[in-house]
Amino acid sequence: MKVGYLIPTREAVMEGRPEVTPLLGLACRAETLNYDSVWVGDSLLARPRHDPLTLLSAIAAQTQRVRLGTAVLLPAYRNPVVLAQQVATLDQISQGRLILGVGIAGDRPNIRAEFTAAGLPFKGRIGRMQEGLQLCRKLWTGEAVDWTGRWSLEQAVLGPKPFRLGGPPIWGAGSHPNALRRAGETMEGWLPIWPAEPSGWRTQYDAVLNHAAASGKTPTTGAIYLTTFIHEDEKTATAAIDQFLESYYDVPGPVMRKSQACRGGSLERIEDWLQEYREAGVEHVVLRFAGDHERHIEQVSSLIKNLV
Repeated sequence: MKVGYLIPTREAVMEGRPEVTPLLGLACRAETLNYDSVWVGDSLLARPRHDPLTLLSAIAAQTQRVRLGTAVLLPAYRNPVVLAQQVATLDQISQGRLILGVGIAGDRPNIRAEFTAAGLPFKGRIGRMQEGLQLCRKLWTGEAVDWTGRWSLEQAVLGPKPFRLGGPPIWGAGSHPNALRRAGETMEGWLPIWPAEPSGWRTQYDAVLNHAAASGKTPTTGAIYLTTFIHEDEKTATAAIDQFLESYYDVPGPVMRKSQACRGGSLERIEDWLQEYREAGVEHVVLRFAGDHERHIEQVSSLIKNLV
């Protein structure tokens, strides 16, 4: 199982320290410690943070090996022609290290307000994402594209093409049955934030694989996005996670833990939890630390060799 690390862009903005240099330092340190990938989230106003594609370009310029991912990008906010060029450029800068994690955004008042602020209707966002990604894939071939739909193109040729033939792999988020179907039928990976138990994850992943097989597609990579905090006292660790989640989402931590995969405790307990996901078939885990990032990336790095 490969281990990825979520760069704390949201926390940096929340805590009034938006300077990019420390974030770049964390990404470089993760690469030195043999993490497989580093990831960044996406939000305009609901949960403000750095623009993910811009920041990943900076990280790409300062790293050599580590893969770069979005967890997750919201394509429905973006014109797909512009997005296709941005992604292709980032893929060139990183020499093919990009993983494009995508999602639809949950139905919450602050998310709806964010769409309104961007001049976009909330309704229809799933269809816009799906069509937009299809158009991106067409443009990434470098061939002339004719398109009639939400967007209209005539003999459009994108330059540059992505570094990777056909563009970066696209991983879909979400655990709704429709999200499982989309991931299986149209995407290269599945990156949910829930369920919290490996057995539940496996059940949903089997559904993703069944959709992939039915569509004649290569099996979809199985991943998981986990939130954790390491402390010898489990109650202290869980309290830290609850405080983090409440500040992050403005929703009580225990409520958020019902819809996200979270666990706190000793390093040994977290290793056991990760091993359970590995045995369930998870190929890639993205870890979000509920604070104290410098300590956590060092501690978890000691587990990486045992999880491969």
